[in-house]
Amino acid sequence: MIDAASPGEWQMWAVLAGAVLAIVFYCWERFSIEIVSAAIVAIILVYFQIFPLAEGNPGPGEILAGFANPALITIMALLVVGQGIFQTGAMEGPTQRLLASYDKRPFLTLLAIFAFVLVVSAFINNTPVVVMFIPILVAIAARMGRSPAKIMIPLSYICILGGMLTLIGSSTNLLVSDSMRSLTGSGLDFFEPTMPGLFLVIGGIVYIAFVLPHLLPERATMETEIAGGDGKQFIAQIEVTRDHPLVGVTPVAGMFSDLPNMTVRMIQRGEHAYLPPFDEIVLQSGDLVIVAATRKTLSDLLSTRAEFLRGMLQTAGPGEEPSPGERLALSEAVVPPGSRLVGRLVEQVGFRHQTNTIVLGVQRRSRMIRKRMGEIRLEPGDVLLLFGTAEALRKLRHDRDLLLMAWATTDLPDPRRATASLLIFGGVVLLAATNLLPIVHASVLGAVGMIGAGCLNVRQAARAIDNRVYLLVGSAFALGTALQSTGAADYLAMLVVNAFAPYGPVALLSAMFILVALLTNILSNNATAILFTPIAIGAANQLGADPTLFALTVLFAANTSFATPIGYQTNLLVMSPGHYKFTDFIKAGAPLVIVMWIIFTAYAAFHFGFGSGALAST
Repeated sequence: MIDAASPGEWQMWAVLAGAVLAIVFYCWERFSIEIVSAAIVAIILVYFQIFPLAEGNPGPGEILAGFANPALITIMALLVVGQGIFQTGAMEGPTQRLLASYDKRPFLTLLAIFAFVLVVSAFINNTPVVVMFIPILVAIAARMGRSPAKIMIPLSYICILGGMLTLIGSSTNLLVSDSMRSLTGSGLDFFEPTMPGLFLVIGGIVYIAFVLPHLLPERATMETEIAGGDGKQFIAQIEVTRDHPLVGVTPVAGMFSDLPNMTVRMIQRGEHAYLPPFDEIVLQSGDLVIVAATRKTLSDLLSTRAEFLRGMLQTAGPGEEPSPGERLALSEAVVPPGSRLVGRLVEQVGFRHQTNTIVLGVQRRSRMIRKRMGEIRLEPGDVLLLFGTAEALRKLRHDRDLLLMAWATTDLPDPRRATASLLIFGGVVLLAATNLLPIVHASVLGAVGMIGAGCLNVRQAARAIDNRVYLLVGSAFALGTALQSTGAADYLAMLVVNAFAPYGPVALLSAMFILVALLTNILSNNATAILFTPIAIGAANQLGADPTLFALTVLFAANTSFATPIGYQTNLLVMSPGHYKFTDFIKAGAPLVIVMWIIFTAYAAFHFGFGSGALAST
């Protein structure tokens, strides 16, 4: 047993009290995270200016160094890279193919979706992954005849588990590694968390598959809001250009497989119109394909098939083409009585020239239209499905000849740069995984590459940077500096070691894991990781042990954010679609926290043995 040294200066107790107070304010939520974080930094700066330490007093540069910390810069850069993936819809293609296969192989498709989410979450920020899959899984829940509440929490949990597998899987991992490097001179390797993480992931998947379904509620669905709208049909037109993917396509049993969930109502070739059934026709350049489709079907087509988007922009008439990186959006507008558009043909209006938007479809409640888009004569009450930049649609709010339904405006991914975003993302992962470049270099290079390649613009990149995360992590570094400088971290480490070292290192690691796991569900996982990594490294030094497993203990425990919706941002994202209550997360996640604790304790016991000497000699 190690004798606990008496604490040093009284400043240590003041800093410990301040840390507890900071935790209280974070949990209280009376003030925003940004205000609390900024207040922590301000108080620490003033405190060490008024009450300097006798030796090693941290200056402003040391206290504020966390805001320029390589790990924090890496996190911000990876958020930009992830936003580039999301903005271009680079993952839309695979997810839509998974959804299309659900009717044939429902169980295998659902399994493949969760496996895909697990793997992707190991290499990309979890938030865009969850945003991408919420509507997919809501649609699947509707086909299953089940409530989304049965699969929304599993989606979040799978993302969190996937984030444990690599160094860039979670911002928490990067912060633990950087803190370890600052204390020991060496951090964690890219795949250092993978092997122990696999044990935790396997255990978590077993729990999610066999236990979690019995703990989740059955609640009212939201699929009409999120997944598909009300199913109303628009008449839309697809012009087959010279290099269009529909050139040479023939129907099978009168249906065009390249136009899923669409009803082809007419094919216009020159002056001749072909009506169904379509038996022997072969589509060729110059054909106009008139289809009936829902808004979601048209949206999915533009989001996943860049060639359809390019063809539509080329044939929509004169106008400014949206530059890569601009926000693209869909909206609906009603032609009101008394509008100057009433009685005019769509092509006479010249929407592209006048408003820089494209009429994707026309919906008329009284009857289904069978005409070329340009030949449709507008009537009062017609609903136009409009496509354009978000800025162009915003300007239409002041147009008295159209009633823009702002609530129906949704952003669309721009697939024209999807390939570039995937190549940049793959390059970041490859450079970091092979150590050809440090992670911070690779991630910043990837973020700049995303902007330079037009995958997103500067404004979108700035929006991707989460100010709450930036301030929270920076203030946590400042608090960690205060704990280190006053000796509070070493003192806490001695207390932990004294309490559990007599029972062996496995007991020490186990106690540390459950303590961090409990706190990470009421604090930010990033703040928990920053605060406890120095304590864990201090405990390893007290035992003369290899600090790697101690750092991994904090890493995995800080990622065990299952028991509250505030524990992790993906939990908050799925709360509304699943109609969850706060207590639903406690019921579903608290047992999983215990499962993770038991599995990690078993892993530590298996890997290092049950005796204290086994770990100390590592």
